[in-house]
Amino acid sequence: MMLMSATTHVKIATSWLMQLGDEFDKPYMQILRKFLLHEKQAKKIIYPQGNQIFNAFNLTPFDEVKVVIFGQDPYHGPNQAHGLCFSVMPGVRIPPSLKNIYTELANDLHIAPAKHGYLESWAKQGVLLLNTVLTVEQGKAYSHQGKGWEQFTDQVIIRLNARQKPIIFILWGKHAENKSKYIDQNRHYVLKSAHPSPLSAHQGFFGNKHFSKINKILASEAMESIHWELPEIEKVANRR
Repeated sequence: MMLMSATTHVKIATSWLMQLGDEFDKPYMQILRKFLLHEKQAKKIIYPQGNQIFNAFNLTPFDEVKVVIFGQDPYHGPNQAHGLCFSVMPGVRIPPSLKNIYTELANDLHIAPAKHGYLESWAKQGVLLLNTVLTVEQGKAYSHQGKGWEQFTDQVIIRLNARQKPIIFILWGKHAENKSKYIDQNRHYVLKSAHPSPLSAHQGFFGNKHFSKINKILASEAMESIHWELPEIEKVANRR
């Protein structure tokens, strides 16, 4: 079930609206909404589509979050972004950072790299694929930084941190590491490494073995492991 926020006119899952509903009425969010409306009126193309901005939350309910993987902002090319960090829609070329994620997954758990970049199955298993900025202008990386999304996603982390059930936070790169200040590492787990970008993957991302470490932690907490192998693209396409 999802509820419609009167302030944003964007659908977000009930479990998250119960946690974050007050954020939508705060001044920063109203300013952000006006900014996005102005951009749209100026005929600028914004990614992802409006009904996909909160896709990560709608696929991974608040109480079902086991793992949080942080991205920075959405992909800014056509047909790429759909609300999950590092993920692209079926049929879209796999981005370089995601290729490196697949390489590490293969080295760690001997899972052959998927032939597509659609990570919905991870989200549905409790992996919150969270960009810290949720929108971007076409062709302009980081163009919506500093507009208010960071404040909103900080609150996401704060609300998750308040949960009693442990969560595994995956911090790849310095941008993600900045979020660690909101995480109580006495109650939750934090795994850090370099970012999977081609510019930094060889500086500590490769060999971090985060995928196997995640499943070992989940097992130690009596939680079901993540099935990291992605379904075939034909099966994904047929389901949509």
